[in-house]
Amino acid sequence: MIVADVMTEASVADAPSETLRAAASRMWRQQTGSLLIMDGDRLVGIVTERDLLRAVARGADVDGTTVAEVMTADVRTVGSHTSLHETARLMAANWIRHLPVVEGDKVVGVVSQRDLVGILAALDPDPEGIELPSDQLVRAQRLARIEQGDLD
Repeated sequence: MIVADVMTEASVADAPSETLRAAASRMWRQQTGSLLIMDGDRLVGIVTERDLLRAVARGADVDGTTVAEVMTADVRTVGSHTSLHETARLMAANWIRHLPVVEGDKVVGVVSQRDLVGILAALDPDPEGIELPSDQLVRAQRLARIEQGDLD
């Protein structure tokens, strides 16, 4: 199995100048743990929940600090045909929870630890016959709860 089989659509920030508050709000609305920071079609960074948490813990002004100030600029990526095993090893070795997937210079998605865990869980079906919902279904259910005002 290759990474293109499990990746999700990338959540993208409009620009490196987006504020931390705007990035956190976008991440919450989209129920994602990271945003890819683009300059046009070029990937220039990634900002994650941990980046935002660290910035706030260190006293950053969420309305005055930009994602460019806290993002990881040296972004590791994998190709869409990279094996899941190789992808998981790269993520584990580098403490990466969200990894952009590229074809050439174009970002085509993101693979997350959640994506990999979903595949692992599906490898050995539950003997009780209980089916696990796909990651996309879980995300859709959370988004529906948020739209109804259930923010927990």
